Amino acid sequence: MNEGHKRRATRATHAAAAVACMLLLAQPGLHAQETADAASATQAAALPAELAKVTHEPPAQQARWLRTAAQRGTLAQLDDATLTTLFKALDPLAVPLYIRNGPNGYPSYQFTMVRQERISGKWSDTPDRMLVKTTREPLRVYAKWLPGGAHAGQETIYDTTLRKDEMYGHLGGLLGKIPLWTALDGALARAQSNHQVKDLGTEFITNLYLTEGKKYQEAGVQRPTQVEAKTIGGVRVVALTYETPTGRPQFYAKKETLGLDLHAPYFRTVESYDNDGRIFERIVIEKIAPAALDESAFDPKNPDYAF
Repeated sequence: MNEGHKRRATRATHAAAAVACMLLLAQPGLHAQETADAASATQAAALPAELAKVTHEPPAQQARWLRTAAQRGTLAQLDDATLTTLFKALDPLAVPLYIRNGPNGYPSYQFTMVRQERISGKWSDTPDRMLVKTTREPLRVYAKWLPGGAHAGQETIYDTTLRKDEMYGHLGGLLGKIPLWTALDGALARAQSNHQVKDLGTEFITNLYLTEGKKYQEAGVQRPTQVEAKTIGGVRVVALTYETPTGRPQFYAKKETLGLDLHAPYFRTVESYDNDGRIFERIVIEKIAPAALDESAFDPKNPDYAF
């Protein structure tokens, strides 16, 4: 009986020793993981004192600070890691307020853009490269499809003072030089894009963001699911990704990544994904600048145009 007790006691002692050894061996790994996690947290929270102070202000004050920082070039001077940490720490209402307060474009401006879409379920192999001139009051748009992109040589003019529901244009190529009036949402337009020509510009993207933002809040999506300062198509932005619980058709997209300009309250890049995770739209506004555009900019008789 005593021998049995001794054997059991010996086995228990050996088991305890084995467990102790395992714990001792695991300690360096556990300590290393804890140290790495702490370092990661410290790095993510490492904002300069003046920026950390901003993140504790009310949303309206954060929005005003963003506008000033953008105009003065402060945002553009921050490195990617600091920008990412800053925008993650801002109140979720700050960016929407900043965007809503505007201005979300210019009264008269021109820009170049790259646009790629999924039309009738098929992703276009070659993106469109475009030059766009526009005024907002009244709404006028001139668009030219540039070399190197799909539909190169095509031109379109939309002038709300002439015809509100039609645009004037011609296709590219040798056989496309006969201009004609077509419906804004007609078969020809829909064969090339899911948007109308009057949607070209930063204002449309802004309005979509603000409209979707209300639905995000109602669905419980309070913050972007991902925030990252990065360069997309040569344009440096703060990319804000929003993922919705249900996707289309309740929302414009299941997942949307919008690239915020670092100098003005509008977006320069867009990536939209459907419910199956397939991208259905990509836009990069490469260059944008205010421009004094007179009547000739929207006149098909302009000698620089090919109508």
